[in-house]
Amino acid sequence: MEQRYRVVVEVETVERAEDDYGWTVLATTIGGEICTDAEILQAYNDQHSTVEPGFRWIKNPAAITPVWLEKPERIAALAMLTVVGLLVYALIQRQVRLYLHDQQQSLSGNKGLTTTPTAAVILTLFSSVMRVQLMLDTTPVLHIYGVQPYHLLVCDALGIDRGWYTAPSHQENSA
Repeated sequence: MEQRYRVVVEVETVERAEDDYGWTVLATTIGGEICTDAEILQAYNDQHSTVEPGFRWIKNPAAITPVWLEKPERIAALAMLTVVGLLVYALIQRQVRLYLHDQQQSLSGNKGLTTTPTAAVILTLFSSVMRVQLMLDTTPVLHIYGVQPYHLLVCDALGIDRGWYTAPSHQENSA
């Protein structure tokens, strides 16, 4: 027995009205008697050191897959984790940029050297670093691969102990 199915999809182009372009929706607790809509929009657009710029990737429909959370507590927990993650992301970017400015240094960015790398660029720099710990008999042996001077510069900028990215001495390995 053989069964065949045929699906026909009729495609219809939907034209977007010009009125749909250029809208920004903001929710705020600030009343109209305190600030005008234009002032609120300007304050929103001037936010550079908060978590708000990190939400740009969420606004792209292709950037996040659907998540089904039925309970309000789970939705609140996911929102809280997202905001905390974006805050850490923004702090990494801010601290590295301030340190690079103060030290008159630069890092590799998407288009060459930059003193204002994004957090994404900073984190991508560490994708080539590997820390491998092996046990030879009862002796732990640590190997660290791919560390460059700019990795240590980022460690200094963020107050991270360089020891995480430097190989221990021979005495430490054989102890």
